[in-house]
Amino acid sequence: WMRPFSYVDFLRIVGKNFPVNVMLAKESVRNRLERSDSGLSYTEFSYMLLQAYDFVHLHRTYGCELQIGGSDQWGNVTAGIDLARRMDGVQLYGMTMPLLTKSDGTKMGKTEKGTLWLDPARTSPYEFYQYWLRTADDDAGRCLRFLTEVEPEEIEALDAAQRERAHERPSQKRLAEAMTELIHGADGLERARRATSVLFGAEIDRLSDGELAEIFADVPSRDLPAERIGGDGLPVLDAFVEAGLCSSKSDARRLLGQGGLYVSNRVLSESRGNLTSDDLASPTTMVLRSGKKKYALLRFVG
Repeated sequence: WMRPFSYVDFLRIVGKNFPVNVMLAKESVRNRLERSDSGLSYTEFSYMLLQAYDFVHLHRTYGCELQIGGSDQWGNVTAGIDLARRMDGVQLYGMTMPLLTKSDGTKMGKTEKGTLWLDPARTSPYEFYQYWLRTADDDAGRCLRFLTEVEPEEIEALDAAQRERAHERPSQKRLAEAMTELIHGADGLERARRATSVLFGAEIDRLSDGELAEIFADVPSRDLPAERIGGDGLPVLDAFVEAGLCSSKSDARRLLGQGGLYVSNRVLSESRGNLTSDDLASPTTMVLRSGKKKYALLRFVG
C-alpha cells in the first residue's frame, strides 16, 4: 500500500500530520538522541511515519482498531493512533507488552546467525533446540514460566536443581525440550536430541545433509567426486589423510591400530580396508573422527 506514494506525496499527505516537536518527545527517539555511543539516522527517525500510516491503512481496509506490539513500539503505536485521528477522525487503540529480554537487558530471539525463526526452513529444530540450551542460568527459569506450559511445581524443582547443579543445566535442558516440542512437535524434538547427542560421541544415523552441516558448521570439510566411494570404495588411510585428520598414511595406520579412527562415531577396526557409500552419515556426507574430538567431513558430490 506504500507503492503508489511518491516521496513528495507521502510528505504532503502523511508527513504534514507529524509535528517534529511531538516526534522528538517520543521516549524511543529521546533515548536514542541522548545516547553518546550512537545517533539516530533519518531513516530510523522517519520510520515512525511509515508504521503510523500502516495502522491507518489497516483500519481503512480491514477495520482494524487495535495494534499490539512490544513495549519498544509504544511510540510508533501511539503515532498511528494520533495519525488516524488527524486524517480520518477515528479513535484507534494500542496495547503493548513487556519485551522478553535477557538478564543483560538485550532482546531475546537473536542468534549468531541472526533472527531465531519458528519456520524450520529458516531455523532448524536442532538450531532452535541449541538456542534454548544455551540460555543463561539467570534467564532459564523465567523463560520456562513465560513461554512454556511446564507445571509451576516442576519449574520450582528445576530452580532448586539449577542452584545445586548448575553445571548440569537442568533448567536449560527442560526449556529446550519444551520449546522445541511446542514449535516443532515430538518428531522435531527427537531430531534435535539426536543431532545434539552426536556432539557427545553418539553414533550418527539417519541425518540429512543439512542437519550434518549445522551440527558440524565449524568442522573442516572437503568435497570429493562421488565415484571415489563407488566400486571398492575409498581406502581408509587415504580418507583420513585427505580429510586432514592425519598427516600421512603412516600416521593414519598408527591411529587405526590404536583404535583411534572413527566413521560416524563408530570405531574402525584395524582390518578395515575401504570406506563405501554404506559409511555415509547422510546422503552425501561422511563424518570422520580422529581421537576423541577431532572431526572432519568428506562430501561426495557429482
